[in-house]
Amino acid sequence: MPGLPIRRDLSPEELRRLARREGDGRVGRRLLAIANALDGMSRETAARAAGMDRQTLRDWVIRYNQGGVAALSDAWGDGRPCWLSEGQQAMLRAIILAGPDPVVNGVSTWRVVDLCGIVRERFGISYSESGLAKLLHALDLSWQTPRPQHPESNAAGQAAFKKSSGRCSTGSLPSSRRRSGWRSGSSMKRELARKVG
Repeated sequence: MPGLPIRRDLSPEELRRLARREGDGRVGRRLLAIANALDGMSRETAARAAGMDRQTLRDWVIRYNQGGVAALSDAWGDGRPCWLSEGQQAMLRAIILAGPDPVVNGVSTWRVVDLCGIVRERFGISYSESGLAKLLHALDLSWQTPRPQHPESNAAGQAAFKKSSGRCSTGSLPSSRRRSGWRSGSSMKRELARKVG
């Protein structure tokens, strides 16, 4: 049974030259497989040399015949569109950046599960925690852990402690050398000479 005909607007040498210049390795292998098949190599051998099976080569030949070299690139979709509109995303971002009110919301920091509830209440859209975490990442928001602080800490007392604790440090020189137990070698010799003489 004869193989699927391949368009011949580019020669095998031109396809190999394009494969050498191609930045995407997958497209380069597809070009080489088609060039080998155009040169008369069996489809199975041409496919195996390019690291694919015969059916995969056939699929790429169909795409090459329909759209040329440009059709050999992968056409990845953008995925499912976001369920929240751009205005709703901006509103969610503002809510997150404003932070929760502990009295009203009952939490001191937002958790993803809390935000899932807010999205469900305000916009009527249910997100899973992992789905909302991906959306938050896409909104350029990241989880940040604040420095822990005791709820009954006294900021004024801490500031006063910091001011007073700077006066005494272990490495400072004493105000009077006589009261100090540590002396330099020359001062000890002078004091000895004074006592003796």
